[in-house]
Amino acid sequence: MKLLYVVFFSLVFSVALAQSADSTKNISSFSGSVGFTNNGFSIIPTFSLNHAAFVTNLSFRKKRFSFDPDIRLVPDAQKGGLIWWLRYRLVDNKKFGLRVGTHPAFTLIRRDDTENGTTKEITEMLRFLAFEVVPSYQFNNKFGVSAMYLQGNGLQKHGPQLTRVLFLNTSITNVGLGKNLSFNLFPSVYFLYTDGYRGDYLTVTGALFHKKLPFSLQSTINQTFTSNVPGNKDFMWNITLNYNFKKIYKKIN
Repeated sequence: MKLLYVVFFSLVFSVALAQSADSTKNISSFSGSVGFTNNGFSIIPTFSLNHAAFVTNLSFRKKRFSFDPDIRLVPDAQKGGLIWWLRYRLVDNKKFGLRVGTHPAFTLIRRDDTENGTTKEITEMLRFLAFEVVPSYQFNNKFGVSAMYLQGNGLQKHGPQLTRVLFLNTSITNVGLGKNLSFNLFPSVYFLYTDGYRGDYLTVTGALFHKKLPFSLQSTINQTFTSNVPGNKDFMWNITLNYNFKKIYKKIN
């Protein structure tokens, strides 16, 4: 795992230093999706709500900065997660990109609480602070690769304290399935370390779009290679119906 981190960061900084050209586009945009799924996955897919959930992903972007709320809540809002991403694109070229980000996160969990000899189940909010580093390379309008290092730190003395994960991602997009249908595929392997526990995984997300409709159908699978993470499930899946929207304001310098 340490060797993977060394290789990852070496590639990030080597490629970043080699990039001298910059984007000439001044972009402002508001985009996102709102959906409902049979099983709400976390940003790290091996962690799941194990329950149907509403999922919302929004992005408010101006130039290189963006604010990207990521919300997953079960219908009664007693379990879920709220992530408030702040991101900056250090390199934003047509081919190569390098993004950094940070976020506070709030996770709602159910636990037993005993008071005056009476035990009842309550909802507790756990707080985290995390950061990411994401290099990417786009070969053409259909195929790209990226990596993501994500580290999260717990802000309370109980619950997860330190989580680190390295994702190696591939994106295959705009695959035509007819006149109006297109398909996106996002395979990824990732390596998870959390409080002394370790897991290696494969996750694949596929999404089906209709060019004339704002809706998409998305499904994710998560397969464990090896793991000793408490509560780990060898295989999980979900399916999500999304409503998508996007408004772009573009000015050429």
